[in-house]
Amino acid sequence: MNASEPSLLVTRPLPGVVTAALNRPARRNALNEDLFARLTDLCAGLRADPSVRVLVLTGAGDTFCAGYDIDEVGRIAALPPLDLLDLLHRQAGAITGLTALPQTVIAAVDGSAVGAGLSLALAADIRLAAPGARFRASFVKMGLSGGDMGASWLLPRLTGLGFASDMMLTGRFVAADEALARGLVSRVTAPGELTGAALGLAAEIAANSPVSLALTKQVLQANTDAPSLAAALEREAPVQVVAAHSPDVREAVAAFRARRAPDFAAARPTDTQHAGDAVPSAPPS
Repeated sequence: MNASEPSLLVTRPLPGVVTAALNRPARRNALNEDLFARLTDLCAGLRADPSVRVLVLTGAGDTFCAGYDIDEVGRIAALPPLDLLDLLHRQAGAITGLTALPQTVIAAVDGSAVGAGLSLALAADIRLAAPGARFRASFVKMGLSGGDMGASWLLPRLTGLGFASDMMLTGRFVAADEALARGLVSRVTAPGELTGAALGLAAEIAANSPVSLALTKQVLQANTDAPSLAAALEREAPVQVVAAHSPDVREAVAAFRARRAPDFAAARPTDTQHAGDAVPSAPPS
């Protein structure tokens, strides 16, 4: 990375699709305060941009993210406790920013996704891996708690508690094929095809109703912790009411009758806002 290049490269390769590449290849895309801030700002900008339907998160070079920059660890560990707590809360904004986006987030992982880099991948809705991808919850190797950047909440929901405990208590590397078998990634691409596969998936998703995409992401997240089927159904009903009254439904029906592909208009900002508001808290179990 040249001094003039930003630590996060943002491009728009396809209609409705944004790519964001962690751009510190000389440091294996390790995270620092600048990169955390850029990720948080990117998420804030995307929330206000209804023309974007999918974000593809990747890393420059041959590594997704090596975790927190080791040169920064000593400095932040020396901060007074309250200052360190404030810093961690600010950095967590990158994770909550990704999970709260109305857009679908795809993590395209090549090389290593380690520590906080693993947490970034976990915060995506879908993860694709190159054959050489490796995942590691390395916190215990550094004398730190595995409860970092949301990993202790996100990982068990993907792989189950048993395998999450295996990863987090050993700190071992998990190869792409094992990650696929455990549900950590959705698919492993052929060699050299990660970028194409990620953009192809992004284009497929972006062709769908923007209102439906935002609402589906919201209800999936809300119902992950639903205490019962009845509670899940209670959440789903008002969300479906919002969806049914969107212009996208009328367009989908018209397209079906005309035997053509639907041409969904970009989601309006109010659609995105209402998508989040449509998911109520769980009723008492």
